[in-house]
Amino acid sequence: MIDLLLKNASRSGVEIDKLFDLITFLVGFWFLLAEAVLFGLVFRFHRSRSPRALYVSGEEKHQKRWIAVPHVLVLLCDVVIIAGTMLVWSHVKQQLPPADAVVRIGSQQWAWVFTLPGPDGVFDTPDDIARVNELHVRSGAVYHFELTAQDVIHCFSVPAFRLKQDAVPGRLIKGWFAALEPGRYDIQCAEMCGIGHGLMAASLYVEEKEQHARWLQENAAPPRELVAFRFPNP
Repeated sequence: MIDLLLKNASRSGVEIDKLFDLITFLVGFWFLLAEAVLFGLVFRFHRSRSPRALYVSGEEKHQKRWIAVPHVLVLLCDVVIIAGTMLVWSHVKQQLPPADAVVRIGSQQWAWVFTLPGPDGVFDTPDDIARVNELHVRSGAVYHFELTAQDVIHCFSVPAFRLKQDAVPGRLIKGWFAALEPGRYDIQCAEMCGIGHGLMAASLYVEEKEQHARWLQENAAPPRELVAFRFPNP
């Protein structure tokens, strides 16, 4: 359902969208049922039809069923939601698939620094590519990211990828994503990080294999000051 508002563009986003749908349908069902009962009782016992109020203690067995039965059914739905959430958390957050490439993501007030290893595929060599607020990746490839913050807590968020991960100073947090379709996607900071929080936006460019290889060759050996972003040890 959320795909109708913002099309999913990543492999892991498929599972997250299914979890959203599960929660929406289960919660929506009980919301609509509760509202139907509420308005049904309002119309049925309107003052014009029932001028004298009836005192209900709620202690009789047939009255308690109005609470006990929905309570049990809602708890069963909660169990289903929790089970689905744990499965998605395990697949997306805890089980990292083998990486085709790695990207380092540094955050600071109020910008993102993305570092790729360059054509040689090795970090901390002269052809490392670092860019501010601009990340280029290959379509279909699995990327592991190493995320950190230099000053305060930030949050790396790519809505089209259904990806959101806090960046904590002094910590190196790992995760992954795999883009499905070429295009440009928004990167946001989803953590209130200071007066410039609303301006901390960046762009993620997903490119075909040949196009991305050409970009790596053309942009190798960036200015050294960009490569010097301090990453903590794992």
